[in-house]
Amino acid sequence: MESDAPRQNLAIRAYRELKHDIIRARYAPGQKLLMSRLKEYYGVSTGPLREALSQLVADHLVVAISQRGYRVAAMSLAELNDIYDARAQLEGLILRLAIERGDDDWEASVVATAHRLAKVTDISSPDDLLDGWDQRHKAFHTAIASGCNSPHLLQMRDTLFNQVERYRHLWLQETVMSAQALEQKRQEHAELVEVILARDAARASTLMRDHLMTPVPIITRVLQARGID
Repeated sequence: MESDAPRQNLAIRAYRELKHDIIRARYAPGQKLLMSRLKEYYGVSTGPLREALSQLVADHLVVAISQRGYRVAAMSLAELNDIYDARAQLEGLILRLAIERGDDDWEASVVATAHRLAKVTDISSPDDLLDGWDQRHKAFHTAIASGCNSPHLLQMRDTLFNQVERYRHLWLQETVMSAQALEQKRQEHAELVEVILARDAARASTLMRDHLMTPVPIITRVLQARGID
């Protein structure tokens, strides 16, 4: 019988791996998730797997169907626009608070993570660029948000990010981190850092919202090409 600690570790691992695979489209929207296949593929027993699936239901990536198991959550243009708008509005509010509350250490962390993000192409092979850029991009935005000093707002931010990530990955795949896309984002990040250091809360909030909404038209085209409306 599994002890509590190893079981919890297995559930966490299964959650992370299954979440990664859903985001990366290993499983299609609406696809049924068969427990027998999941147990074999991820190497876990029913208990930890159910815990992982329950967390993914909370993340809105999986839907529990009464007496019929689990399915990957559907995707839609309405959800895409709602999640992205909600996230952009919340990030704008969080940035305003961060500018009001953030100290010198906060500024330093924003500058440092922006610098690491700008340098990612120097240390990443083409195969590793997407993951490397994505990790550093998340670190940059997390550093910005941390200045708000509100655990509850940051928790809400994490929840929205979990919900948006599946859509966002479509944008990353579509651009394949082209030189043009990287340069556009580099310029947007540099402008964000400039207004943050100037403590221009109104301008920074507007820039942040615009920055976060830029992938929506591209994702919309991808979804429509797949017959999702």
